[in-house]
Amino acid sequence: MKFLIFICILYFFLQTEAYKILLCFPLPVKSLNILGEGIARHLIEAGHEVTYITAFPPKEKLTNLEVIDVSSNGKIFEGDSVLDIKNILETRAIQADMSYLQRTFLDIAVTTLQHENVKRILHDDQNFDVVLADYLEVELYAAFAALYDCPMIWIYSMGAHWLPLRLIDAPANPAYSMDYLTPHIPPFSFSQRVQQLWSQVKWSYLKEVYTLPKEESFYNEFFGPLLSNRGLLLPPYRELIYDASMILANEHHAMGNIPSTPQNFRFIGGIHIQTPVKPLPKDLQTLMDNAEHGVIYFSMGSTWKSKDIPLHLKEDLLDMFGELEQTVIWKHEESLQNVPKNVHIVHWAPQTSILAHPNCLFFITHGGHLSSTEALHFGVPIIGVPIYFDQFINVNKAVNKGFALIAELDVHLADNLRTPIQKMLADPSYRENAQELSKIYHDRPMPVHQELLYSVEHVIRTGGAPHLRSPGLHVPVVQKLYLDLIAIILFIIFIVYKAFKRVFGKRRGQRSWKKKRN
Repeated sequence: MKFLIFICILYFFLQTEAYKILLCFPLPVKSLNILGEGIARHLIEAGHEVTYITAFPPKEKLTNLEVIDVSSNGKIFEGDSVLDIKNILETRAIQADMSYLQRTFLDIAVTTLQHENVKRILHDDQNFDVVLADYLEVELYAAFAALYDCPMIWIYSMGAHWLPLRLIDAPANPAYSMDYLTPHIPPFSFSQRVQQLWSQVKWSYLKEVYTLPKEESFYNEFFGPLLSNRGLLLPPYRELIYDASMILANEHHAMGNIPSTPQNFRFIGGIHIQTPVKPLPKDLQTLMDNAEHGVIYFSMGSTWKSKDIPLHLKEDLLDMFGELEQTVIWKHEESLQNVPKNVHIVHWAPQTSILAHPNCLFFITHGGHLSSTEALHFGVPIIGVPIYFDQFINVNKAVNKGFALIAELDVHLADNLRTPIQKMLADPSYRENAQELSKIYHDRPMPVHQELLYSVEHVIRTGGAPHLRSPGLHVPVVQKLYLDLIAIILFIIFIVYKAFKRVFGKRRGQRSWKKKRN
């Protein structure tokens, strides 16, 4: 029996392939690294070795995980007024600047690649079977795949937007597709269609004229010697960035309004959510269990902090929450004075565990993509207070699906929240819609972590999955728009017009000559 067990274990290990994976999440944004850590966890549990470049190193040591600490990237955002709720309230500076975003994320990419901890792995002799990197505005991390001569997979923290789609297929049509900066939901009005078209044109111009040349210059200068040391030729940067094998997007079809996508665009929405969820701390468990009228959970996320809200506005919010009979859990990073009895302040909140509790009535949120996905996962309606980035479109999509209301972030936030709160407490349809969409979200052909593992392993096993790639990526614009055919047709029309003009011009001249002779 012992020998049989030994043979079975040996057979199991022989059938299991462990790969070396480079996972890159260097942006100093906590929510993105929650997504990265979730992906790392699933890859490790499947037996793979993961080298994880992150600005937020995991607190616990995990087997088969090598952490490359780039937490110093956070200095780039120090003093950035865009991340301060108080500044946004005072200046109303909530419009995203494309050039600022491209410039900032390029600075982070260059800083990451020049980081001593990253340079250490770039100069050693190790290899990887695949590179997974967070995509946001900049494609410079594709250079890892060139250096290690392996497939490249982009991880996109949002949905099927035209920005990532252009890397593996033709960009989605702006007449019906969104980007992460627009607040509009298809079908678009005429003016909204024009705005979306202008957004693509403007972004492409800024990228082509300003950002891409800087990426290309740094790539040639920095990675040229590295590839030369390995005996490899440096691929042209403008070809390399379109050589990705796959994109894994943190999105799900339950939210709708997703344009057509190629085969190598996969959806892994909710990959960061642990199942089963961790138990609540004892004090929160008792609080939520004993909440006779239910619990309202309020959090502005990990990047924009409630502690930065002006004091007078916090006092207004506490007064407004104190009028409710429901228990309110407010994630606030500092202690507050004169807190009503029904309001419970937590400096850190186990968000998924709170949302999973049956007494959680709804979620007041800034509308970040992870928070929106978690609300969908647990079937919890939301009141959105969007601040910046993709939060407006996330909240508007939830409103469009009937499980959310929206409140404007301004100095009257307490009053702006009062009506949505009362409306959501009185109308059960918001919760019913959230739970119905949650059923659709969970109705998948396979668990999301299996989708992740299968996709990554399939790319490795098939040498980059070239059979999944769209032919549309390499078709020139002239051919895509049939401009060559249009040119031929116009040329033929021109020749026919000239021929007719010449023939009928001669006949008209002959008739005129005959009349004069007569």
